[in-house]
Amino acid sequence: MGWPEHAPYDAVIVTAAGIEIPQALIDQLKPGGRLVMPVGGQHETQELIVMTRDADNGSSTRSTIPVRFVPITGDNMPRR
Repeated sequence: MGWPEHAPYDAVIVTAAGIEIPQALIDQLKPGGRLVMPVGGQHETQELIVMTRDADNGSSTRSTIPVRFVPITGDNMPRR
């Protein structure tokens, strides 16, 4: 779930796939910061997502390429 004690960050890179981007990671981005994460289920097509935090704390996302990563594990991750 990141490292909130040292936030905010210019960038966050996640190297395992989740069903969605955890809000805790988005909250740790600086305005103008970027988060890169594979999103999708273990047995689904996953997309490499790039999220940019706006100056007004909004965000924009774009899908870049289809990927295949191992799933994120942990009790705090959303599940389907």
